[in-house]
Amino acid sequence: MSDLPAPTAPDRPTRRRLGRSGVEVTPLALGTSGIAGLYTPVPEEQAYEAVRAALRRGIRHFDTAPHYGLGLAERRLGAVLRELPRDTYTVSTKVGRRLEPCDAGGDDLAHGFAVPATHRRVWDFSADGVRRGLEASLERLGLDRVDVVLLHDPADHEEQAFREAYPALERLRSEGVVGAVGAGMNETAMLTRFVRDTDVDVVLCANRHTLLDHGAATELLPAALDRGVSVLVGGVFNSGLLADPRPGVTYDYAAAPAALVERALRIKEAAERHGTSLRAAALAHSAAHPAVAAVLVGARSAAEVDDCADRFAEPVPDALWEDLRATGLL
Repeated sequence: MSDLPAPTAPDRPTRRRLGRSGVEVTPLALGTSGIAGLYTPVPEEQAYEAVRAALRRGIRHFDTAPHYGLGLAERRLGAVLRELPRDTYTVSTKVGRRLEPCDAGGDDLAHGFAVPATHRRVWDFSADGVRRGLEASLERLGLDRVDVVLLHDPADHEEQAFREAYPALERLRSEGVVGAVGAGMNETAMLTRFVRDTDVDVVLCANRHTLLDHGAATELLPAALDRGVSVLVGGVFNSGLLADPRPGVTYDYAAAPAALVERALRIKEAAERHGTSLRAAALAHSAAHPAVAAVLVGARSAAEVDDCADRFAEPVPDALWEDLRATGLL
């Protein structure tokens, strides 16, 4: 695949700049935990077809991390992207978990990925760890650079992340090694600290700006807007519940509580009454705030990518939001 496919109409999204950096991303982006075997295995060719489908639908930003499938996400993503002109897409990856080979055997399902446990994760938010982690990611991707580097889940390493890892990212940015820097995690308080106390370009907020969780709206999103920092929103479906609400589905990577399943079903019913879908409403809600530059969808197949692209383009009437607020569902 050497030529960039033309986006399928009407999927020709405009690009949005990340903070004050020169990096621009499409408002719909592909997260790659799914193609790395999150929860269940994903065949190699299926993963490649998911990335190709994203390109076909006009998606030009891809988010990955060493954590996803013990490097499998980076390897699979790079196998497709490195056949394309480097200036036709942008990539974000993460640092903070280095991968070291191990021979323990078994699988990685304890960390959520159905892959062989060929490596172990080592938390490392030192300056040297940031550079070593980025170098290893570039090798797995097979690329000469990435556009964005994020500190990945530094909650339990907060002071080292601010004292050592973040300044290392600033140096990489000033040297022109990367275009934009930031942090990505599931909690909002520390992301808000990054926005207010550092010169990050972007933060990735997962699972906290959704139809079911409004945690980012209180402080993070207003602070980002005030400081000119862009927000990438991940987990718009709360790891499954807002994609297909039913008993047994996951919410924040664990079994969804019955009360939340019922709430999601009520939102789904309201969306359908207004002529749209729950997935379209979930994507529209997460994308609507002016601080949000892009939403990430963790599709694991071409069909899921196409569905997300279709739902992202689907009109969501204002009357739905009014209905949800009137009934206390939003």
